[in-house]
Amino acid sequence: METRTRQRSTAEERRATVMRTAIKTFAERGYYGTSTMDVAKAAGISQGYLYRLFKDKQTLFAVLVDYCSTRLLEGAAAAAASVQSTDPEVVLGALTASYDGVIADRDVLMILLHAQGCAGEPVIGEAIRACYAKQVEYVRAVSGGSDEQLRRYFADGLLSNVLVAIDALTLDAPWARTLRG
Repeated sequence: METRTRQRSTAEERRATVMRTAIKTFAERGYYGTSTMDVAKAAGISQGYLYRLFKDKQTLFAVLVDYCSTRLLEGAAAAAASVQSTDPEVVLGALTASYDGVIADRDVLMILLHAQGCAGEPVIGEAIRACYAKQVEYVRAVSGGSDEQLRRYFADGLLSNVLVAIDALTLDAPWARTLRG
């Protein structure tokens, strides 16, 4: 008879599992509506073990914001690498398509939106500000766009956030068509 030894996962593997489940849990109910017990239960671990992996709820949420920021930067880097032009408008157009692709993952979008709503929490506020700082400086560097072009790019991105969050992309109503442009 063969005996199988159960291999324990490492703390890093557990952190990754917690993050995969936490992003879905927080995206659904928000930072304030989600307890660490909810996250631990979804990840199949004890709340005590969750606190061994992450200092506290704010730290866990800030890690998720950083994860989402990295997803945006990876998408932007791939888009920028594929552009054959140095015209800022062409580059920004490719970055817009990339951004829209990343926020189509509703969990990523909702984490970013929830983070903005609880930026008064010190750790989360710092994480979302760092996210925006990285995005702005990266887009500035790869596009060569002016401050006005960058403001327009980010304003359009924020409008896209709203349209995706409220499912306006699927509506055939005059107001939704107007906002979609």
